[in-house]
Amino acid sequence: MITVLVTDDHTVLRTGLRALLDQEPDITVVGEAANADEAVLKARALQPDIILLDVVMPRRSGFDALRDLCEVAPNARVIMLSMQTNPSSIRKALNAGAAGFVAKHASEADLMDAIRRVAAGSRYVDPELAGDLVVPDSAALTDVLSERERDVMFMLALGYTNQEVAEQLYISVRTVDTHRAHLMRKLDLHTRAELVLYALANGLVGPA
Repeated sequence: MITVLVTDDHTVLRTGLRALLDQEPDITVVGEAANADEAVLKARALQPDIILLDVVMPRRSGFDALRDLCEVAPNARVIMLSMQTNPSSIRKALNAGAAGFVAKHASEADLMDAIRRVAAGSRYVDPELAGDLVVPDSAALTDVLSERERDVMFMLALGYTNQEVAEQLYISVRTVDTHRAHLMRKLDLHTRAELVLYALANGLVGPA
């Protein structure tokens, strides 16, 4: 059972999320918090698996609370919820320690998918938002790659597994493996760690 702490300053939204999540057989809401300080107190007491954390709240933002939440509940993983889906907000959240970022207008299925993936150890950014994290002038560094190889590279660099890349791009895992092998050879990379470092070092993904 995946335990969830819901944090948002809007009572109606918290109530709606609780009702939605409690319908799932493998997810249960163990607590709610109306602000960042309350979230820290509840996280310390409840030690949830997942903390759904609103970005914009009174007094302290979700960004401000991230470090404290990581300290009081080190095994919990944070998914940021926000109406702000600009690349800088997503980068800031991931760089500050969040394991996922979901837009508040996301579908119920996407939210459940994010919770389950993050609880299983993956990172999650809605693919529609993840594309915005790519630096516009990065094409010159990857112009040797095909468009699909570029898609695979960026998703792998963002932390998606081969299986997840296959699901998001509607291709087989074997095809992902092939694209991955080709792009690694073209860029003279040998491990996934080198791929991630290459993407970060060259500003292709990650913090601005």
